Amino acid sequence: MAAAGQPGLHIVRVYISSAYPRARGLHWRAMATQPHNRQFKYYDFVMAAYVCVLLCSNLIGPAKETTIQLPFGMSVTFLAGVLFFPISYIFGDILTEVYGYGRDRRVVWAGFGALAFASIMAAVVVHLPPSARSLPDQPAVDAIFGNTPRIVAASILAFLCGTFVNSYVLAKMKILTQGRWLWTRIVGSTLCGELVDSVIFYFLAFWGRMPLPHLALIMLTQYALKSGWEIVATPLTYRVVAFLKKAEKEDYYDIGTNFTPFSLKA
Repeated sequence: MAAAGQPGLHIVRVYISSAYPRARGLHWRAMATQPHNRQFKYYDFVMAAYVCVLLCSNLIGPAKETTIQLPFGMSVTFLAGVLFFPISYIFGDILTEVYGYGRDRRVVWAGFGALAFASIMAAVVVHLPPSARSLPDQPAVDAIFGNTPRIVAASILAFLCGTFVNSYVLAKMKILTQGRWLWTRIVGSTLCGELVDSVIFYFLAFWGRMPLPHLALIMLTQYALKSGWEIVATPLTYRVVAFLKKAEKEDYYDIGTNFTPFSLKA
């Protein structure tokens, strides 16, 4: 490896283990590396996939409520988007684990911009006067895209808060565990982020519209489903993280990172 004083290389806030991450006797050393604002091969693709999943799960997913029959005569009812929205948290885990909190933060704000634009576009499309030929379809358009401003605002705020909590917890746990036990970071950050997301969304969107016990039951059911989905997907997350770390030659540790959400600095 080139020395830190060589052109194009310098010490940054990246610390990686000189031992295999799961090995005992783990120790740390600063390494000469390229600046964190360098170009990556797969970062843009991960960002595009993240925004795509976020938009689809928020625009298509809520259009249908489904009921799944369980053993012993039990059933569970949820919005179809619950099956897909947790994928955005998986991407958040991958981004923070490989590229760091700062780069994940940029992706989150990109997702926020896309979600805000889609919400505005949906509102405009719903309220445009229909032609005579499309008039019979207007109730369907209202039902699918006509979310109230209260629900839209709750959804966007819950997304921002939950996602940033997820990334913050994962970044801090990575330092605390010295890069070991990735599964603890995936599960721990997911439980924290999804809890914040669920509480903010359901209470802001439906408080006063349904009895509190029913609201709490729906919130806890959705929280359990989303968190369980991500926990089941942990082996896949492991494989993607390992691939990206090797391909990008990056394993970022947020030592000294400014964790404010209100920045686009990587």
